[in-house]
Amino acid sequence: MASARRRRPLVLGFLGLLLNALTGAMSEAELSFTLEPSDLVAVQEQPLMLHCQVDGIPPITTQWRRSGLLLVQDQHHSTFSNGSLLIGRFQKTKADGSSDEGDYECVAQNSFGLVVSRRARIQAATMADFHVQPESVHVEESGVARFQCQIHGLPEPVISWEKDSRPVDTTDARFTLLPTGVLQITGVREEDSGKFCCVAHNSAGVKYSTEALLTVSGSQSSVYKEPMILVGPENLTLTVHQTAILECVATGYPRPIVSWSRLDGRPIGVEGIQVLGTGNLMISDVGVQHSGVYVCAANKPGTRVRRTAQGRLVVQAPAEFVQPPQSITRPVGTTAIFTCQAQGEPEPQLTWLKNGQILEPGGHIRLRNNNSTLAIYPISQEDEAIYQCIAENSAGSTQASARLTVLWTNGLPGVPTRVQAEALSPTTIQVSWMEPAQNTQDIIGYVVHIRRTSDPVEKEYEEAVSKMTLQQIIRDLDPSTSYTFYVKAYTSHGASKPSDTVTVSTQWEVPGPPSLYTKVVNGSVVQATWEPSSKMGQHQGFRLFYRRAHTPLFTGPITFPQNVSQYNITKLDPALVYEIKLLAYNQHGDGNATVRFVSLREALEKSVLDSPCDCDKDQQGKTSTTGIIIGIHIGVTCIIFCVLFLVFSYRGRLMMCKAVQAAPQAGHSAVLESSTSSLGASGLNGAARREIEINGSAAGKKVVDSNELQSLFIQQNTHDTCACDSYMLNDTQLSTIPLDEFAVERDLETQFHEPPAADVGQQDQS
Repeated sequence: MASARRRRPLVLGFLGLLLNALTGAMSEAELSFTLEPSDLVAVQEQPLMLHCQVDGIPPITTQWRRSGLLLVQDQHHSTFSNGSLLIGRFQKTKADGSSDEGDYECVAQNSFGLVVSRRARIQAATMADFHVQPESVHVEESGVARFQCQIHGLPEPVISWEKDSRPVDTTDARFTLLPTGVLQITGVREEDSGKFCCVAHNSAGVKYSTEALLTVSGSQSSVYKEPMILVGPENLTLTVHQTAILECVATGYPRPIVSWSRLDGRPIGVEGIQVLGTGNLMISDVGVQHSGVYVCAANKPGTRVRRTAQGRLVVQAPAEFVQPPQSITRPVGTTAIFTCQAQGEPEPQLTWLKNGQILEPGGHIRLRNNNSTLAIYPISQEDEAIYQCIAENSAGSTQASARLTVLWTNGLPGVPTRVQAEALSPTTIQVSWMEPAQNTQDIIGYVVHIRRTSDPVEKEYEEAVSKMTLQQIIRDLDPSTSYTFYVKAYTSHGASKPSDTVTVSTQWEVPGPPSLYTKVVNGSVVQATWEPSSKMGQHQGFRLFYRRAHTPLFTGPITFPQNVSQYNITKLDPALVYEIKLLAYNQHGDGNATVRFVSLREALEKSVLDSPCDCDKDQQGKTSTTGIIIGIHIGVTCIIFCVLFLVFSYRGRLMMCKAVQAAPQAGHSAVLESSTSSLGASGLNGAARREIEINGSAAGKKVVDSNELQSLFIQQNTHDTCACDSYMLNDTQLSTIPLDEFAVERDLETQFHEPPAADVGQQDQS
């Protein structure tokens, strides 16, 4: 929680102006190097000069150290007035077993302090024997021949080649001499045959390798050969500004084309890039940006056939400063901070020196950020010195110096007295003090120094206070935490000594209400999830309560440790609403609770409405039922239309018959009408049939002439005209005849067309 609180600046208001006034940005250093020794390779038995020049306020004394030990001035070692060292006769190994080889440092000192130069490595020139000798080769004409030799020496030996004891003609473009000791001959001819020898020379001397024989045979260039890389690039580790040679020798027929690329896809570039011979890549003045994996490819012309080889180039850069330390001036009792930032490849290691001695952290000395920041607090008179930052890696070292000046005058104010602190709340403490006993007239303000008692001194911070007040409320503190305070008085000359320290703890604080979330799992389970509050006091655990809404008693508490954040409440009634309450607690008590109401009924109804269904099955059943119903409706509709069509057709025929035969058939119409009325009243059922039979034979009724009826219906069938007007039906009766009773009408027709035999006999007799 403390990390989340915003701290006040270290120096505010007048304090910043005060320190700016006290900080002397000097135009030039009191003591610094203008020329430092360099790494050298010395020739044995020859004199050697190491240069060192110092600029500063005299008197200045200069001394030299070798491998950390002071050099004694004798007949072999002399120091000039400008600081340079002369070694009269450099020896790698002396009679007493000592050596002039080692790491040399120039040490300069004056009244302000002592500084040490960078380390200069001095080595003797040497030449070892060849560890790789050239070997004889047999090459076909127009092929490629390659010789190699390797030898160690200081400085790096220069390699040349001889053929038959004469220097190789380097003006011939077919001959490529690489600084790595490789001789390549392309397009070999018969006259290239001979003995080749490697020659190495440096300041230590000259050495010759063994001879190697080159034999050239007849040409077989017309025979196809797959491209092949004889020698690919080697892994190299160089320092910036050196030259990198990446070798690539390929053979084949037709002659392969050699190309270069980087494995990471970045372009190689063109500046400082040169191709030697038929495929060797040379990078002049290499930099860190040239580090990477390089790929040599031998391509068969006109095809995609290719062979590849790769090598890694590592470029190291010696340490150099991005931000060297600066000289500063500080009053006694304040804080001095030096910053030193360096870069290089690999990453430089930083070391601090005080007056030439390694500065170890501890006490009031603090090193932070990988030794890039040096903090001294509180400053005393003994801290006045020259401080150096040494940056060093495998490629080299460098140094930079800065001076700390400590102000100490008799006019500084006295120490503030009666310092007291009182906790006002869990996050605020009031600090008060009284004026110093002496030198109060020049006080321009006070500074309260604040630190959690458990924190180290370097985590201390400050708040500035005007001289018009003798108290300050310190805010944004942590609850239930012990803090230590002290006060300093400031004048334009510097700060007083620190007052006595006072320690007090902020008030305790209960935790804040946690965030509570609820989720209905099913009709009887509710899941409660919570998060602790980031405000107020720290929590030790949580307590959960729940009850039916509007009931007096809670179930609980259910206590959880601080690492639990979820709980399922079970066996709930799905028809009720529940109240859930959660609070956090610590050693100081319970915090405020967070309350949520949960209705299981609404959630259950929603789950029912949202429940999935077997839509495919229901759809199939629904489709089947719908098809049956539609089929029935279509059938019934067709029957109704057919009936209506028949009825209205039949009615039309009756109307026409009535108009044509109204007069001749009057008597018969009356009889039929009477029968029809009787038939309509009886619903044309079996009773109506009996009634018609009675009308045909009973006394008191007219007897219908069967011949007339027969002729009437026969005429209807023959001429397709309706002559049955005598058998008229009422419109209403006709429209209301049920469909299944048309059979009765057909029965009637049968009766009229086929009268009973008895009736016919009676009629004939009549």
